[in-house]
Amino acid sequence: MSEELIIRKEITINASSDKVWDALTNSEMTKQYMFGCELSSDWQLGSELLWIAGGMTVVQGHITKIEPGKSLHYTTFDPNMGLEDKPENYLRVTYDLAEADGHTQLSVTQDFNGADDAETRYNDGAGGWDAVLNGIKELVES
Repeated sequence: MSEELIIRKEITINASSDKVWDALTNSEMTKQYMFGCELSSDWQLGSELLWIAGGMTVVQGHITKIEPGKSLHYTTFDPNMGLEDKPENYLRVTYDLAEADGHTQLSVTQDFNGADDAETRYNDGAGGWDAVLNGIKELVES
């Protein structure tokens, strides 16, 4: 396939970047908008990042860049998909936050390029980000 397999989304949230950052990294909050998943990590560069639902790891990854309140980059891999657990199969996700006048612009990208079954994974993931971003906005603004 010749087209880039990258999802790019953004949303403006009527809250400070600190509040948005809390929603991204607080497991009690992620559970409310990330399809019931709590995030588990010590939030250090290179650390493991786990999405846990019902006591089971449903997605795993590692933090590749972290600047609290500004930027979070990580990898993701679903160990339940039947794909080989190898670096190429880890998708790359970035959250970037920019605050101005009490509002935060939250941008997200998810890169599927180079992964096995990339086109199917891209198509499966394309709609989920709208629900996640709208969930973050609703949670933080309430």
